[in-house]
Amino acid sequence: METTETTETPVTTTEVAPLPGLEAPATSAEPKPQNWLERGPSKRLMLVSGRSHPDLAADIAEKLGITLSPVELKTFANGEVYCRYEESVRGADVFIVQSCAGVGKVNAYLWELLEMINAAKLASAKRVTAVMPWFPYSRQDKKSAPREPISARLLADTLEKAACVDRVLTMDLHTGQIQGFFTIPVDHMTALPLFAQYFRDKGLSGDDVVSVSPDAGRAKLARRFGQMLDADLAIMNKTRPAHDQASITEVIGDVAGKTALMGDDMILTGGTLRAGVKALREAGAKEIYVFATHGHFVGDALERLAHADVTEIVVTDTVSLSPLERPDKLTVLPVSGLLADTIMNVFADESVSAVFQGANQLF
Repeated sequence: METTETTETPVTTTEVAPLPGLEAPATSAEPKPQNWLERGPSKRLMLVSGRSHPDLAADIAEKLGITLSPVELKTFANGEVYCRYEESVRGADVFIVQSCAGVGKVNAYLWELLEMINAAKLASAKRVTAVMPWFPYSRQDKKSAPREPISARLLADTLEKAACVDRVLTMDLHTGQIQGFFTIPVDHMTALPLFAQYFRDKGLSGDDVVSVSPDAGRAKLARRFGQMLDADLAIMNKTRPAHDQASITEVIGDVAGKTALMGDDMILTGGTLRAGVKALREAGAKEIYVFATHGHFVGDALERLAHADVTEIVVTDTVSLSPLERPDKLTVLPVSGLLADTIMNVFADESVSAVFQGANQLF
């Protein structure tokens, strides 16, 4: 029986144009417009240094894994300062390191900082942060006598309103109220954890150690430092008969037979600390250690403290110190790692207090 194959004829269809008004909505893979636009290039961190403490700036750059951005700084024959960035800073996050410390050079370094801020702003930097490990004029934070200026507030206004800096990063202010002189962010760091770790490593902690405040104004900080070392607290009653002179009338607290750790925010002439050392010895302290964040050591202060009846003097490198002038009793702790971590957190828009586990609000 034969089978016959049948071939199916393909059916053709005719598309009918849709009626007006009944068109199906067109589908598109194009994204909808957003209410923001993402920049293609990533952010840039640029670190530049003034002439007050280039070694510290170089150490910070090394910790960050970058090199210092080149900037031309010079002083003309008539004393005027000149500043020019040697590469583009447009759109960059610029951090200017200037400690402004130096006998007879504070105002010159301050003006240099202002020019560097202004030059970066005029060159279209996205954000300019003044990294000032030591904040000058911090002791002139209020009127102590009639017809005096409040120089710390004047400096804050100059940085913020004249130079138009976006942010200030500083360390161990003389008083916490200086932060309130600004309306821009002020990142306040502290070296207390560095000192606490240093003394703990030397075995100085516990009931045989007492944290000594050189005056009533630093009692809260001395108490916090004592808690870091599980130590007791003592406070000195200090008067100032004249500028850069101090007199200790009594020691409040038990220091007899104990190791005294006396700290301050800065050492200028060393008058306060020398008077404190004498008072502590008279009160029966066994050993005396002196520490401060900013060691200026004006005049013969370093030599006089070296001959004082102290076991050791500990400072940080926020202020430039010549290695040739350092006595054997002087120890300098580096803060470049602390500054680098803070700068990186600011650049990454992360928490600054996280660097200190939230313990940088001391006042």
